[in-house]
Parts: sequence; C-alpha cells; structure tokens
Amino acid sequence: MNDETIAEFGEQWSRFGDTTGGYFGSEQALADICGPLLSVGELAGRRVVEIGSGNGRIVNMLISAGAAHVTAVEPSAGIEVLKENTKRYADRIDYLQVTGEDLPAVDAEIAFSIGVLHHIEDPSPTVRRIHEVLPPGGRFVLWVYGREGNRSYIALAEGLRFVTRRIPDFLLAALAHLLNALLGGYVVLCRFVPLPLRTYMREVMSQYDRRRRYFLIFDQLNCGYARYYDEHDARRLMEGAGFERVELYHRHGMSWTVLGYKAGRTCVDAAC
Repeated sequence: MNDETIAEFGEQWSRFGDTTGGYFGSEQALADICGPLLSVGELAGRRVVEIGSGNGRIVNMLISAGAAHVTAVEPSAGIEVLKENTKRYADRIDYLQVTGEDLPAVDAEIAFSIGVLHHIEDPSPTVRRIHEVLPPGGRFVLWVYGREGNRSYIALAEGLRFVTRRIPDFLLAALAHLLNALLGGYVVLCRFVPLPLRTYMREVMSQYDRRRRYFLIFDQLNCGYARYYDEHDARRLMEGAGFERVELYHRHGMSWTVLGYKAGRTCVDAAC
C-alpha cells in the first residue's frame, strides 16, 4: 500500500470515527465472513494478528469471539481512532503502526486481513511476510472483493470511481448520501422482487443501519485502487506466498474468503 493510499484511509478512519457497532461489528458478521473455513469458536484463547485494522471493527470482533490477544496492525494515522475504539480491550491488544510487509516478529497463531489486500497493487510481500511470522501450522484468513458474480456492480463502481476520485470531498459526501437513499430503497425492493444481488441485499445489507451503509458507499467511492479477484488469482496469492491446504469460500457469490496453512504441525496438535 503506497503512502497516498495509507494517508487516504487514515483520513477516512478519522472522518467516520466509530462505525464498529451493531451487526456490522458483530461476531455474527465475522462468522459470515469466515463461512465454513473457520469457526468463530476456534478463536477462543488464540493469539491473533490482524493486518489493516482500520478503525478497530475486526479487532473488536476477534476479541468478542474470545481471542486471548490481538496484534492490531494499522499503518495510517487512523491508528489513534483504532486505539480509541478498542480501548476497553487495550490490555489484550498490541498496536503496531507499520505496513503488513514490514510486520515484525509477532506471537500469533492465526492471521487475518479483512478488506485490505484488494487495495494494495502488489499484496504479495505482505502475504509472504505473514507466512514468515506465523508458526508451523499457523493459519491465515483473508477476504477480498470477488470478480465472479459481481461484474455489473464492478462496472458501476469503477465508472463512479472515475468521477469521484476527481471531485472534492463535500461533493463526494453529497453523492454518497444520495446513493445511500437509493440503496435503502433497493434493499426494500429486494424483499419482494428478484433483483440483481438480491440475496446479498436481504442477508447482509439489510442488517446495516443507514450510517454504516453510508460509510460503505463512501469507502467504495473514495478508494484510489481496488482489485476484484477471481478464484484463480485469490488462490494464487495465498499459494504463491507458501501457504498450503488453501481453501476458498465464495461468500454470497460476490467475494472470496481464503484460508491457508503454514506447513508443519498444527497449532491444535502442538497445543500452541
């Protein structure tokens, strides 16, 4: 992730502050992201590292699910927002203001990176570094935007982004509010009409309140770079860094959750 992108996300976390509550920041949402690849119950008592912790949403999810300790990695100035939003768990968190590829040695059995690597033009150094710091049998869970089943949305998002990357923030904010109102109506229609993305709208988007939907829209339109992975590329990213037994979950037919293991005795077998 380049310095400009890091700075942009830092500004975004500062702008939106705490959007970590409700279903958006719940264990249920984490379980939905992980799907069949990892049971949330397996986090109990585990030491975890999360790459790209943003405003702390995923960190709070992990600790709520029972993680004993989380190393939260956030390279931007948004780390101050992260600390504020996770302060009730501060005794179980280490905060590192570094990029993923510069991750120092950490004590972690499971690594997560949710919604981050698709904003990095070349995430391979980050994934390789995660592989290096995990113990034998350690697991890495990543979530990235998917290409399959998403082509109409991608065309719309990339077309809008061409414009929104060139307008001032106050106009972007106004556009995001307008799109949020339209999205709210679309979610309601999807309850009754078999529209595109109906399943995702009914099962996921309908559970977000207006403020969190606005945040997601602003996030999509504000980012400088976003890549949509197909199954082959998502698998290759993980295997190319040395991970084995790679499994993929096509979440709601729109995105990819990927699980990989570092070779060696598993943490369960080793009681690590």
